[in-house]
Amino acid sequence: MAPSGLAVLIGAGPNTGTGIARILSHPSHGNLAVALLARRPDALKDVVSTIRKFSPDAVLETFPTDVSSADSIKKAFREIKSHKNLQNLKLQMAVYSVKHSSKKPFMEETRNDFLESLDTYVGGAFTFAQESLGRFFEDHGETSLAEGGAKKGTLIFTGTLGALRCSAQFASYGAGRASVRQLAQTLAREMSEKGVHVVHTIANGGIADEDGDDQKLGKKMSADAVGETYLWLHQQKPCLWTHELDMRPACEKF
Repeated sequence: MAPSGLAVLIGAGPNTGTGIARILSHPSHGNLAVALLARRPDALKDVVSTIRKFSPDAVLETFPTDVSSADSIKKAFREIKSHKNLQNLKLQMAVYSVKHSSKKPFMEETRNDFLESLDTYVGGAFTFAQESLGRFFEDHGETSLAEGGAKKGTLIFTGTLGALRCSAQFASYGAGRASVRQLAQTLAREMSEKGVHVVHTIANGGIADEDGDDQKLGKKMSADAVGETYLWLHQQKPCLWTHELDMRPACEKF
């Protein structure tokens, strides 16, 4: 079955990213071709190999990308647009699921390190969002919902509890996560009426690419469940759009 559209996922790692990509690409679920972006080529190959064990027909293409570099992200989007297996597909979903953490006693933190962390995570989210939005409008037009336009696509930021409250020694981590949450909020307020569904999720608890005892007992989320949730968000119609969603296993304290 030919893919019905395109999804771009940055932060395609062995747990959350793998589950999201597996569900979005599976013919019986999202049936989307998925462009996988991450820094390490070997890690991307492992993600593809894992997914194809269960979904051999999935359309998956990899693009090594450094989230700390705006040029690297822009280059990846250019390569996606021209790729022979993806070039005729319209962008439907864009997911920013980058894992970025920093823990350091505040008095040992330096201004340069603090700003570098923000530039990597928040700057990466900024560039990814601009490139994704540009592609949404290029592929689906710029007619607003009020003018009769349709939904253009879904932009999802995977956040954590650190976006709401943060522990000691996580100054740069908390500042970055909270900043991306606010970025998602302002984009939702600006882009919703233009037909782009913007979502910020809060992953409160561990996520593993398995369906074992921890998942059955509600101790950890499964990566596939996250993927299914993201697909559900994408399938929402303009009459009801979720902007922020708390995701947690049943036994997680909150």
